[in-house]
Amino acid sequence: MHGTVAGTYASRLPWIAAHVHAGPGVLGAAMITPTVGALLTMPLTAHIAHRLGGRTAMRLLLVLWTLSLAIPGAMPNVGLLAAGLFVYGATSGVSDVMMNGQAVRIEARAGKSIMSGLHGMWSVGGIVGGFFGAACAGAGISALPEFAVSAAALTAAGLVASGLLPSDAELVGGADAEIRPPRFALPTRAVLGIGVVGFCAVFAEGSGSNWSAVYLTDVTHASAAVGAYCVTGFAATMALGRLTGDRIVRSLGPIWTVRLGGLLAVLGAAAVVAAHSPWLGIVGFAAMGLGIATGVPLAIAAAGRSGRDSDAAVAGVSSITYTAGLLAGPSVGALGSAVSLAFAFGFVAVLTCGMALAAHTLRIGTDAPRQNPATEPARA
Repeated sequence: MHGTVAGTYASRLPWIAAHVHAGPGVLGAAMITPTVGALLTMPLTAHIAHRLGGRTAMRLLLVLWTLSLAIPGAMPNVGLLAAGLFVYGATSGVSDVMMNGQAVRIEARAGKSIMSGLHGMWSVGGIVGGFFGAACAGAGISALPEFAVSAAALTAAGLVASGLLPSDAELVGGADAEIRPPRFALPTRAVLGIGVVGFCAVFAEGSGSNWSAVYLTDVTHASAAVGAYCVTGFAATMALGRLTGDRIVRSLGPIWTVRLGGLLAVLGAAAVVAAHSPWLGIVGFAAMGLGIATGVPLAIAAAGRSGRDSDAAVAGVSSITYTAGLLAGPSVGALGSAVSLAFAFGFVAVLTCGMALAAHTLRIGTDAPRQNPATEPARA
């Protein structure tokens, strides 16, 4: 549900820009507000979960997120669009953190890695939303009715899905339930180390998704259609990497999975830098997407194991990754303008090295997996 909302919105950005008469610069400035909204609200998530309970909080926050899809299409000018996108981003951030916090607990109860596959389903949702938006655009349907209908359908589906989550009693032991998180939880030192992995992965993701089409058309002289297909291919390889990532984690462990993924991403970014033909660029971006795929889910899983308050830890890592998403697009654009796009992706290659080098921070909790106190007596 979460990924489909994001994909639906992203696919109709051209319509939104035309609707509010915004050029690239003005639209780019307005698009900063969703990240700002997310960064300001995500540290509140642990407090909300403590007050309402995990399943109730998930239901409320997911509904707010799916309903917020109707906002961008209804805004008549850039100023109101920026305000609406702030709300859109805020609901995205808190529901994202809440969803990952639930996933951490369910993974602990399952006793095996499932986080990568869950993030893979987010990627699948993004692809589904993007295709649906493209179909509506091709049929000449404006984003306003599309967003309204999609918001209603996804809200109904979200209510059903969140109702199927395990209850708090099934996931949280008595000691954990007594933890009272701060109203505004900032990242701890341990979370900052884990956040380096997530930051590098998301920076590479934002660089690839935002600039791969431009890179192919401007540097390798590919057609606009080939550039567009490269964006879809980049997203597809990320989805593939995440959907198969749990099996790799169970064989190699999270540290070596991220190390090898980081190495593959470095090689992919290097191929992009060296590309003088569209096909080498496409292969490079595909390798980048596959290599960084497990970085964020495994960083979030490690954050959830890093302390007693998993919601606050997940919120901390999520804040770091959202910051990377905010910086990626403008940074590549600035370096591309000042030097060249090839130089900019050389910088991305250096950052993906950082993902591999920081992989050791994911060791937290892997030697002694966290057990669910509610199930320990039954196992005994």
